[in-house]
Formats: sequence, structure tokens, C-alpha cells
Amino acid sequence: MQIGCVTLDGRLALAPMAGVTDRAFRQICREHGAALTVTEMVSTKALCYQDKKTPRLLALAENEHPAAAQIFGHEPETMAEGAKIARAVSGCDIIDINMGCPAPKIVNNGDGSALMRDPALAAEVIEAVVQAVDVPVTVKFRKGWDESSVNCVAFARMAEAAGAAAITVHGRTRAQQYSGKADWDIIRAVKQAVSIPVFANGDVAEPADTVRILEHTGADAVMIGRGALGDPWIFERANALIETGVCPPLPPFAERIDTAVRQIELAAAHKGEHIAMLEARRHVNCYLKYERGLKAFKTRICALERMEQLYALAEELKSAVTD
Repeated sequence: MQIGCVTLDGRLALAPMAGVTDRAFRQICREHGAALTVTEMVSTKALCYQDKKTPRLLALAENEHPAAAQIFGHEPETMAEGAKIARAVSGCDIIDINMGCPAPKIVNNGDGSALMRDPALAAEVIEAVVQAVDVPVTVKFRKGWDESSVNCVAFARMAEAAGAAAITVHGRTRAQQYSGKADWDIIRAVKQAVSIPVFANGDVAEPADTVRILEHTGADAVMIGRGALGDPWIFERANALIETGVCPPLPPFAERIDTAVRQIELAAAHKGEHIAMLEARRHVNCYLKYERGLKAFKTRICALERMEQLYALAEELKSAVTD
């Protein structure tokens, strides 16, 4: 699959998720078959104002190429300058513009999904970023603002005309947030309306969903978000299903827990133990999503403070669960 001058060795990508898809998690997903990963979204204003914490979100793992850095904002000049900084700081291969985030604190500033209500401004933003960087620019957006203003087909045509090299469509409106069912029919309509690659996004929770969404929409690739939480194997299993028609089983529970521990180790090396352990409370619980009868362990996970506690808990979990 080709995005401008960038070649992807596969059709599955890890969607950017704020507070979730940090460098450690992205590295694990790449090791398990994700062909493209995208950083957590970063504010171009924060980059332009030289915020010290923001550039850390752009750090890529050694195995993370090709990779995209996702930026958000709504002022064309700031977005252009921020895109240059994001490209320089990360060494990314693609700049992705977030025009789909539904979070109130983002939308209320005119960013994210708010740009779907102002396609003319969105076009200016895309054009400014395309002219500012020497890598392909992609755009991620939603079905529309709400069911009374579904405009993703026209928005997709606008993005292509403005210079976007590929687009990702989440089949929900901003009003839906992450509830209800994703509309795969509208993603198919978008694919039929443009000539650039289209990533389908929404309601991909297991490997079989990747085959279904590709067949239903005709999309070029799939962007997997929440389905990958605690399950980086969704990529390699889905790749096998797409290529051979056979889906391998999940690895043994012990291997899954070892992977969870390794993810937190990678995070601690990058962010420090304190922050990594706070975030581990969510990540490790996600790795238990296919198991039952572990409520007591989940309570203890939410109290993790040190790596030693995690190591001990992991061994207890392995003893408690037999495949």
C-alpha cells in the first residue's frame, strides 16, 4: 500500500489514542504486525510555544518506520509551523491531521471534529500543512458532526483536493462519540468518492472484523483502535486471516502477561517508573479482558506503584490462569 512516497508493508494500522498509544504500546504493536503506527495527537500551539512535555509524545521507537505524527489545531499558520516541528522532532514519515477527535476540550477550541463544521477552514489547514512539510499528509475525520450534518463524503473530496495523500474515516459522528454502531456504509461511500487510499475505522474488535470491514467498505486498509487495547496480537492474527483465511489463536495467557510486563518496562524506560506505573493500571487490566474470575487481581492492579509489585503480580496471575 502506498501513501504518497511511503510504502506500507500491510493493511493494518494502529489508530492514535490519546493517553494510550505511547511509544511503548506502539512498539509492541509493531512487533505483532501493525504496518503503521501513529503518535498520540499533539497540539501545534504547544509545539510552537515550545512546551517542554509535548515533544516527548513524538518520540518514535526504533522499529517504528514508517510512522505518522498526529497533530491538531485549527489555525493554518500554526498548523504549518507545528507540522514542521513535529516532523523535525520525530523524524516521522507521515504527518496526520486530527479532524475527528470528539472530546469537548478539543472541540470547544475549534479543533478536532469542530473542523468538520467548517470545511473551508479545514481545507486551508490541510493546504498549509502540505506546503510546509516534505512528507505525505493524511487526515483523520468522522462521519460528520451529527446525523443531521453527515458530510464525510464531501469532506473527503475536499481533503483530496487540498493535497491529502490518504484519509481515515471513523464511521461515527461527533455526537456519537464512541457509542452506538459505526456506519460502514458511509465509509464505503467515501472510498467510492476519492482516488487516494482510505483507512476504515470503527467497530474492529477482533481479527474477523478486519476482513468484514475491508470487504464491506472496499477500503484500502484498516485503522484499529480500541480493539488493540491489551491485544496487540490482533494485528498478526488479522494479517494471517487476510492472507490465508485462517486465524491463529491467541498466545497462551503467560505469554500475554509477559508482554504486558514488557510494555510497562518499555514505558518506564521512557517516562520513568512513577508515570509508567500509573498508566500500567489501565494497560495491564486491558490484557486481562479475555479472562474471567480475576476481579481481585484487577483491584490490585489499580494500586500498582512499583515494578517489583508488577513482577510479583504477573507470576501470581500466571499461576491462577491455566490455558
